[in-house]
Amino acid sequence: MKRKDWTYYRFRSLWVLDAPLDDVYGALADPEGYPRWWPQVREVTPVDGHSGVLRIRSVLPYDLVLTAREVRRDRAAGVLEIAMTGDVDGWARWTLVPDGSGTRARYDQEVHVTKPSLRRLAVPGRAAFRANHALMMRAGRRGLAAHLRGRGDRGRDTGTAGNRNEAV
Repeated sequence: MKRKDWTYYRFRSLWVLDAPLDDVYGALADPEGYPRWWPQVREVTPVDGHSGVLRIRSVLPYDLVLTAREVRRDRAAGVLEIAMTGDVDGWARWTLVPDGSGTRARYDQEVHVTKPSLRRLAVPGRAAFRANHALMMRAGRRGLAAHLRGRGDRGRDTGTAGNRNEAV
């Protein structure tokens, strides 16, 4: 019997946004702009034209610092993908498709936690870490929706319409 790796996470979030695909793609393809609309993305420092260092903090009192390197940027297919190293190692991918007059954005992520303090809390903290991620994704959707409407409220409203998070 295979032993469960408690430091491995797979996430999926679906965002339905009332904005054209090109606008959504443009915002998601600009990681330096994330801190303007995604409250949990605290800092993005470019390293070169294809990578940067991100500092992320959601509700729980810890920061994640990671280097993201662009793996795929395909506007025609609606795909943005990165490889991540640092406090988490793995990958993340946005896949965008038209949805009526708006856009459906699917976020898939698979990571292993490498940050020592979080590895020590892997078993007792697992549910809290998943909830932390879900809250971050919900705020990201709200912030992006507001950003695309031309508002700068960084995702602070309380509605949940248009967002679904799954731990898969």
